[in-house]
Amino acid sequence: MTITGRIKELIVTSGGKNVAPIVLEDRLRAHPLVSQCMVVGDSRPYVGCLVTLDVEALPAWLESKGRPAGTPIADLVDDPDIRAEIQAGVDAANAQVSKAESIRSFAILPVEWTVEGGQLTPSLKMKRSVLMKEFAGEVEKIYAD
Repeated sequence: MTITGRIKELIVTSGGKNVAPIVLEDRLRAHPLVSQCMVVGDSRPYVGCLVTLDVEALPAWLESKGRPAGTPIADLVDDPDIRAEIQAGVDAANAQVSKAESIRSFAILPVEWTVEGGQLTPSLKMKRSVLMKEFAGEVEKIYAD
């Protein structure tokens, strides 16, 4: 057994699978529309993910789809085109891991994570415990399906 990533950041699913979230997060953040993401799934049946959209890349993407560039992010979290685009990024991230480690569901958040908001450290690392508390409702929705 080899451990990839920080041991304190390992996720252990309810099935006992150890998942290093940083591997999936790095791959998903490589997608042009993804700003931040956090893999969840500790003591859950499968791996899920919270995703924030990149506000700088979003207007160009919207215009390429013939939609208003100024569309608020809150109006896009359930948009089928955006979800399909993010699903493509999730699929690319999942291609490098086993089925048990793959992201099966995700939620797009209507806000960005910031240092000022308390979700990121000054060195721009996620505060996982803060994010889990702040977005507990969204995490529950991932597993409600």
